[in-house]
Amino acid sequence: MDFSAVSSALKTIGELTQEVTSLWGVDEQVEGLASELRWMQSFLKVADGIKVDNELIRTSVVEIRELAYDAEDVIETFSLKEGCLLHQIKSEIEKITAKIKELTRQLKTYDVSKFGVDGEGPSSSTERRVSRRSYPHVMDDNIVGLGKDIKKLVPVLLDEQSECRVISICGMGGLGKTTLAKKIYHESQVVGHFKHLAWAYVSQNCQERKVWEDILSDLNILSEADKKMKVEKLSEKLSSFLEKNKCLVILDDIWNTEVWDNLKPAFSARETKSKILLTSRNKEIISHADKNGFLYELQCLNYEQSWELFQKIAIPPTNSPGYKIDAKMTELGEDMVKHCAGLPLAIIILGGILATKYPSLTEWLKVSANVKSYLNNDKGEVLRDVLALSYDDLPPYLRPCFLYLSHFPEDYEIPADRLIQLWIAEGIVSSKQEGDEGQIAEDVAEGHLLELAERCMIQVRERDIATLKIRSFQMHDLMRDVCLSKGKQQKFLYIADQSNACQLSTIGRVRRISAHKFFWIQCIKSPRLRSLLFFDKFVPREEEDNILPLTMMSYFDNHDDEIFNPLVCFVALFGLSVLGTKFRGIWKYMFNNFNFLRVLDYERGGDAGCKLPNDIGKLIHLRFLRLRDLNFVSSKLPSSLGNLRCLQTLDLRIKSECSNSIHVPNLLWRMQQLRHLYLPQQCNRKTKLKLGTLKNLQTLVNFNTKNCYVKDLINMTNLRELEIRGSFNIEDFNTEELDKNPPIIQSKYLHSLSIINDEGRIDPGHLAHLLLSCENISKLRLDVEIRRLPEYHYLSSNLAYIKLRRCKLEEDPMPTLEKLLYLRMLELHEAAFIGKEMFCCGQAFAKLESLSLKGLNNLEEWKVGKEAMASLQRLEIQKCRQLKKLPDGLRFIATLLELKIESMPKAFKDKVAEGGEDFCKVRHVPSIIFQDCM
Repeated sequence: MDFSAVSSALKTIGELTQEVTSLWGVDEQVEGLASELRWMQSFLKVADGIKVDNELIRTSVVEIRELAYDAEDVIETFSLKEGCLLHQIKSEIEKITAKIKELTRQLKTYDVSKFGVDGEGPSSSTERRVSRRSYPHVMDDNIVGLGKDIKKLVPVLLDEQSECRVISICGMGGLGKTTLAKKIYHESQVVGHFKHLAWAYVSQNCQERKVWEDILSDLNILSEADKKMKVEKLSEKLSSFLEKNKCLVILDDIWNTEVWDNLKPAFSARETKSKILLTSRNKEIISHADKNGFLYELQCLNYEQSWELFQKIAIPPTNSPGYKIDAKMTELGEDMVKHCAGLPLAIIILGGILATKYPSLTEWLKVSANVKSYLNNDKGEVLRDVLALSYDDLPPYLRPCFLYLSHFPEDYEIPADRLIQLWIAEGIVSSKQEGDEGQIAEDVAEGHLLELAERCMIQVRERDIATLKIRSFQMHDLMRDVCLSKGKQQKFLYIADQSNACQLSTIGRVRRISAHKFFWIQCIKSPRLRSLLFFDKFVPREEEDNILPLTMMSYFDNHDDEIFNPLVCFVALFGLSVLGTKFRGIWKYMFNNFNFLRVLDYERGGDAGCKLPNDIGKLIHLRFLRLRDLNFVSSKLPSSLGNLRCLQTLDLRIKSECSNSIHVPNLLWRMQQLRHLYLPQQCNRKTKLKLGTLKNLQTLVNFNTKNCYVKDLINMTNLRELEIRGSFNIEDFNTEELDKNPPIIQSKYLHSLSIINDEGRIDPGHLAHLLLSCENISKLRLDVEIRRLPEYHYLSSNLAYIKLRRCKLEEDPMPTLEKLLYLRMLELHEAAFIGKEMFCCGQAFAKLESLSLKGLNNLEEWKVGKEAMASLQRLEIQKCRQLKKLPDGLRFIATLLELKIESMPKAFKDKVAEGGEDFCKVRHVPSIIFQDCM
């Protein structure tokens, strides 16, 4: 049951009651409301803990959530708005309390205690969280039994003599088609054979434009102009590129032949060495796509493979010698695996459930009983039932977190930090939740996300290099179906597009709307809306074409040689005026009708009209505002932004048609609840922001001393991530004796520092003083000319990741960097070092796992000592064209798993390849990849 809304309302009331004077006149009503909500919360916890399954309780949960939201809105409006009518506030609170009392009266007829508590009472979720462990082994794709499949498919892809251009991996959902495709995508033979590789998720609701743009982006040929060109020209560009270059394109999850027909224009080249690998549940697609195509039907796992996969997930590895799993648990596990019918996804999900309960035999017995009652022999039904079981097994605090994932489109790669910010903005996660004393809300949310990963309900795609925390993830489409089904059942949110938007006009109590495709928001008639997430452009190109069928751009695209036509200009300007009116209408309707919005998130940007209207200041409840990549004509943001006092996340990385820089009014200091602030990439010279009041700030991106005050950083004692873009000077300090100045960073939590400057250098003394105060950082990125690396004692001893780019270091940086005992990843890119020789001697870089050398154009000789880099697993050398040979010391690095040589001279490649004079140094490396060497 989702009672996060009740918890959030109680939290809001609790925060308000701390200021007794602000409650004058309504204190009695507020306390009565809080009392009813507390009873309701206790009832729901007990009912959920003992798994009471009653229709009245299920339907009441939705009503309770709505009333809790209403209560929170009223209380917060009272605290935020000056001059509120006291009698109106009293009346609204009393109405809500009366409705809750009526629900309470109905629910009290159910004495949940009579059902008996079986150890899963109200406190069980807290206890479970305390005993929860981290299982990093489930973070990556769990691969079992795919070796023979890979051996069969790779030669087909590499065969240039065959007329086969399309290869299809087919099978039912949950069988591992995407996992197999990803494994092939990263195979060294495949990477070395094709000049370019690209991946696109197609999914059920296919948008050709997005698929083609994703592929062009992977091929590194997608420009800003491409995003505005007609869809036909986009497909022509892709088709031409695939014809001229040897590429592998993977199209994941094609549903039917109609989808292929829509995508086919971009893959119509006949004389080409490029190939298409697609995954599908439909066998007919391959013969439809290519008469010479190759069909590969993926099979279920056999029992031995199933048990191997189950053990990897459900049973955490142990270092204890002679350790054996309990015999009874083994028996239970083997029995449950048989019910999974060899379906990898079913086994992984079931293993994820059991991993959170290991090593409790009692808990495993409960799951085993559920498995037998849930599952039957039909494979499709087995998978559906295991997925349903995984949701039912979630503790109460995780259910709304999981349901929130239904906001995101199919196959969407969800950024963890953005999701966490959304959870907190909506009150789904808070710092006081589940008794986590001393933790901030972001820490609690990270724990929740990790637990969803441990339960294998999400698929981790990227992890933080330094901390190994989740950075992004996806949902399997079958798991997403469960999420959507449960969300719909509980009226958690509404997913809108043009096909169903008209229904919104008849639904009065929608709280959350996620727009996967564009629709006119004037359809929404819900004044209590709390969140709006847009995943399409503000107004897509296709919609602009509907409004403006004849613009100057489209006219001249097709009439290059014709003389300027005044009539065309007039029609175009008239159309642009109509479009501008449409933009203004969207903003005006949103800001004047959704005054209780807490979340407003734009995903894909695009043209958004003349300017951001001043009416945005009416959204005083906003916690999360993301305007990234929205393109306005005006470069000036409205002063009414200062009214948004509740904002926790503010992303102002917008664009302007008229200027490369944005003017931000000096009002952000008012937003004292801000936790994450993303400033424009470039602010104009008139912008000068005071940020010293933002003591809760954890993330600050695009800070510079031209538009901000360096001393304000001192007050940000909770800062975790700082990105400086542009100038960084500390003139306000005593520059003669820098060591006598206070530390610039006084947050002990800062773990990531980036400095990016495209225009000039940074004073080495200023950089050293800044780094000296960043004593706990684990990630450092310097993309700026510095000429000389600060001495070792200025660098944090905790550094695990360093990226240097365009630093133009004149001295070998290795003698300094090798002293960092915990450094795991090092990247030296694009003139990071401009010297000719580099040395790694002695036992240097003992824990380094990954090293990337790119664009070091002057590097001629690189030496590695016999005992250096003893833990190195991955080495990449790219565009270091003067480098003569590989260092001899590589032969002693037994841990090296992958060597990638890219864009290097053919002579260098020939030395490293089998038979070459350097091959003896790397013959022990399992994967050696050559790409674009000529």
